[in-house]
Amino acid sequence: MSRVVALGECMVELAPATNGLFAMGYAGDTFNTAWYLRHRLPASVEVSYVTAVGVDAVSHEMLRFMADEGIDTRHVAHVTGRTVGLYMIHLKNAERSFSYWRSTSAARLLADDTSRLDAALSGATLAYLSGITLAILAPDARARLAAALATARAAGTRIAFDTNIRPALWSDPDTMRQTLMATAAAADIVLPSFEDEARHFGDADPAATAARYGRAGARLVVVKDGPNPVITLAAGGPVTAHAIPAPVTAVVDSTAAGDSFNAGFLASQLEGADLATAVTAGATLAARVITGPGALVRSAVTAVS
Repeated sequence: MSRVVALGECMVELAPATNGLFAMGYAGDTFNTAWYLRHRLPASVEVSYVTAVGVDAVSHEMLRFMADEGIDTRHVAHVTGRTVGLYMIHLKNAERSFSYWRSTSAARLLADDTSRLDAALSGATLAYLSGITLAILAPDARARLAAALATARAAGTRIAFDTNIRPALWSDPDTMRQTLMATAAAADIVLPSFEDEARHFGDADPAATAARYGRAGARLVVVKDGPNPVITLAAGGPVTAHAIPAPVTAVVDSTAAGDSFNAGFLASQLEGADLATAVTAGATLAARVITGPGALVRSAVTAVS
């Protein structure tokens, strides 16, 4: 059986609802991708999530939600004295900003147990992580995670990495850039977003982003750029622009646009599709997601089932 393993932090999400109220859910960049992968892939493919939670009620409720959604939680660590993080979405003209409460997040300890990591990654077809996964970890934990991923990759696991740059989570910009580049160099698929890359690496255009990660050693780079063409670069091949479906005019909430693109793209790749088809699959799913509120839009996965 094929296995997909996503690693990172799932949080309590408070998303704007009606009359000034908020709807509670569970979300986080790599978890969002895992959730969309679970709904996009056949049941024969196992989707696992690797994180750490507390032993309190909200942690148990989160794990029950994951299990109810069909996501394997066998490799989630339970940490006494910690809990899960929380974030609130603020929307202005469909663009989002966030407020976070995560100082006691157990997910910061997700790479503390190397045997748990190795067991989670053993035999995985694909492992997926993000820049946020790395940013929340202490330096020694990042090193443990990198070693576990290298072992899994040597055994045949493909590594997919969304750089997802969040400078507020890092100790300093140089550490952030160096860690992102090193992780991308050890990945099979890198999924950056041009806006972030231009701001923090100074790339002139999406092709420059693709070329930079390609030079670092990434085997396939897929650069997202909002409604603009997706730029790809496969090892030994040319930079290619892929037109995406017509832009969405009635955007409700751009939360998880990139996360859902990654899920659609990776699911299509796992099913053996060519690069252009996978890009279209990612863009199509993301276009549906941004027409609904919050990170996990059930109508989007129902529409593409």
